[in-house]
Amino acid sequence: MNKVRMFNPHAGGVKIPPTTQEATRKRILAYAEKKYVGKFTRIEVRFKGALCYIDAYKEPFAPKRFRPVGAETRQEFIERLRNTPTHLVRLRHFNDDKWSVAFYTYSHERYEACCYDGGEWFGTPEQAFEIGSCYLD
Repeated sequence: MNKVRMFNPHAGGVKIPPTTQEATRKRILAYAEKKYVGKFTRIEVRFKGALCYIDAYKEPFAPKRFRPVGAETRQEFIERLRNTPTHLVRLRHFNDDKWSVAFYTYSHERYEACCYDGGEWFGTPEQAFEIGSCYLD
């Protein structure tokens, strides 16, 4: 009996070579700086195997009339929030401009497979960043 293999854009992928990692990091950071300047303090782009994770860090809101919880001071609270990433998206690499995307859902605290605008399964890192940018507002 022949088994039919279905291609899944949210499984597998190709390990991201160091040169592609550096080029992808530069593309994402340039895009973020151009389109979302002032919406974040820094963007972190991490790679693991065939996956690329994009996180943003923002300046937290801390009310002047801060009531500490436990032994945490206002400054410790602010510093903790400054160093807590906002997960945006996870990309899965197939080739330089063929990436699938998963959106981080805070309701489930995990990455959920999604498609790009227009219903496509594959797109560019910039298009993926655009999906996660809703967390930058």
